[in-house]
Amino acid sequence: MAAAFRPMLDICARFLRRWQNWIAGALLVLAVLLGVRLWPHQSLQSWKPSSVAVYDDHGRLLRLALASDDRYRLWVPLKDMSPQLIDAVLLREDRWYYWHPGFNPFGLLRGVWVTYVRHGRPQGGSTITMQLARLLWPLNTRSPLGKTRQIVRAIELELFYSKQQILEAYLNYAPYGRNVEGAGAASLVYFSKPVGALTLPEALTLAVVPQDPIKHFRNAGDNSTSVIIISRRLTASRDRLYARWLRGHPEDANLKPLFALSMTIRPLSALPFEAPHAVEQILQTQRIAGGSADARVTTTLNLDLQHALERQIIHYIARNNASGIHNASAILIDTRDMGVKALVGSANYFDRALQGQVNGTLARRSPGSTLKPFIYALAMDQGVIHPNTLLDDDPAYFAEYRPANFDGQFIGKVSARDALVLSRNIPAITLNTKIRPDLYDFLQKSGAAFPKPKNYYGLSLAVGGAEIDMRTLARFYAMLANGGSLQDIKDGTNPHIAPNRMVLSPEAALLTVQMLGHPPPDRLDFTAGSAELPIYWKTGTSSGFHDAWTAGIFGPYVLIVWTGHFDGSPNPAFVGVERAAPLFFELARALDAQEHLHDLIGPALAHRNVSMVDICASTGAPGKCAAKQPGWFIPGKSPIATPVSAALTPPKILSPRDGISYVASHQSDEKLQIPLKAEDPKGQDTLFWFDGTKLIGVAERRSPLLWTPDPGRHTIHLVNASGQSATETITVMSAE
Repeated sequence: MAAAFRPMLDICARFLRRWQNWIAGALLVLAVLLGVRLWPHQSLQSWKPSSVAVYDDHGRLLRLALASDDRYRLWVPLKDMSPQLIDAVLLREDRWYYWHPGFNPFGLLRGVWVTYVRHGRPQGGSTITMQLARLLWPLNTRSPLGKTRQIVRAIELELFYSKQQILEAYLNYAPYGRNVEGAGAASLVYFSKPVGALTLPEALTLAVVPQDPIKHFRNAGDNSTSVIIISRRLTASRDRLYARWLRGHPEDANLKPLFALSMTIRPLSALPFEAPHAVEQILQTQRIAGGSADARVTTTLNLDLQHALERQIIHYIARNNASGIHNASAILIDTRDMGVKALVGSANYFDRALQGQVNGTLARRSPGSTLKPFIYALAMDQGVIHPNTLLDDDPAYFAEYRPANFDGQFIGKVSARDALVLSRNIPAITLNTKIRPDLYDFLQKSGAAFPKPKNYYGLSLAVGGAEIDMRTLARFYAMLANGGSLQDIKDGTNPHIAPNRMVLSPEAALLTVQMLGHPPPDRLDFTAGSAELPIYWKTGTSSGFHDAWTAGIFGPYVLIVWTGHFDGSPNPAFVGVERAAPLFFELARALDAQEHLHDLIGPALAHRNVSMVDICASTGAPGKCAAKQPGWFIPGKSPIATPVSAALTPPKILSPRDGISYVASHQSDEKLQIPLKAEDPKGQDTLFWFDGTKLIGVAERRSPLLWTPDPGRHTIHLVNASGQSATETITVMSAE
């Protein structure tokens, strides 16, 4: 067997000895070529910056942003381009592309013959690789020396990159008129579609443009109309290419009627500029993150919902302009996936008078009473109240802080639900002193990012004393809608989402939402017609009438609305329930008419640990009594007995006595000392004594303080741990 193969082995051995130098040389060349190709080098995509194309959740273009060098240039992988465009470009530009080493000697000789011998129209004979070299390096290819440099660069490209990579780069860098480069950007700009969706007439049109882009598309960006009919010159070039195309694709002859139709393109001035504030926020996120690898960003925005919000805000501002309402912002969140579906940063992006390019949804502003629902949610979650618990809306003094209600009135006993709906300040502040964590700790741990410590805001936080941005407020309201689950808001650019956190029990969150579903009785004018779409909402007015808010939930959405001035100037018209709420309901009804929304909140209560029980109207507690009313109750958590906050009797100052004058003698060595005594029916162990706003001291209930006052008139305040207070006024006279 071995003998049979010996002659063949001898022949191979003689061949190797005779040609060994040539074989070694060939292997060395192949090794060098392979080493050059595998050696790390810059990708062709990174040679030039790319635009970013931003789309809505249905793939509709919102904006094509300029690249950093002010070019519209959108990198598209070769596999995503129209095969017809690729074949058409090769047919017109370089039929021998896959067979030459970067330059075509025959094409160059033909160019020399036509240009220099026959003195005809100059022809360069450039291959696609040579054209890419001219685009990547600043080469003057009109002279023989420049053409030689172009050939050297083309060979360099062929050594370092594959044919597919070079063709892909050429199609992404070729000029298409004005500052449009690359087929991906040109397809979006001129035909309003991705380059992979081009028809054959459109593909052949783009294939002939790079050879003469200025003459073909030079007016595309100057025409203000929505479409431009392409020139006869461009049509003729396309039709000549189509005739050549049919030689290799005879099956496309049936498309000839399409080439007889007039073709229109979109001018640069008609490029989409949708949802400007939202898109700029997304682009800013992209810049911080280093840009998008594929230069395509699909957002959570919905263009239909965006347009609905924009239209309603424009109409509302026009109707209320005479009242000083010139600006508004709004954000719409889908609680099902936490996506931003629509965002309006200002009433008019292009209005410099109202600083229209400012994104109001990012500004930190006083939210007024829109934070109150979270106090009630925490109080229910901690078993302090249920929706029908009776609270006191009476004058109260919290150290130096003596809050009042917006209307300047007090209504006495009020259920927790009505206290929230009517936005009474005293019950909210009192509840906030009883819960742990309180509102500040809860919101701060949940991502509110208040810039100041708790003691800076004090009890005023419960009535909007701290500033918050609209996006964060929407996140907290979405937490209520999602049964206490706190989730990050998404816009399509944040792939790293923090895990969901349960920060409230589902029962407390959903009962709070139910409480918000009862509108104030005097505000049925703008809430009328919303019965088919249950809406759960809360208004807010900042101190000094700088901001008017309404935040709420309907169907699967959370909507936050703000009206005011970006410069912070006040306006008595900026009252949440009077200005922001009507706009909120107009937006909600417009969205309902567009999407036919259904309530996703109310039915969820049937599957939670809540019960409907009889509540005594006189005590606000479950039990047998003459006057009963139904109310929601969390078994094992909601208070059963009459809460201490429901029958609050203020403390009484026993000493000093109101109206009595005390005399301080300067002739005696003993200074005047007045005992501070009190009677507190609630049995509070800690009592706080104040002289005006100055703390005198803290005393136990059975241990009076001795106070040495200066001559003059003094207002003594006593405050117990529940925030209830008593006041006496005395006069200390000086004896000469």
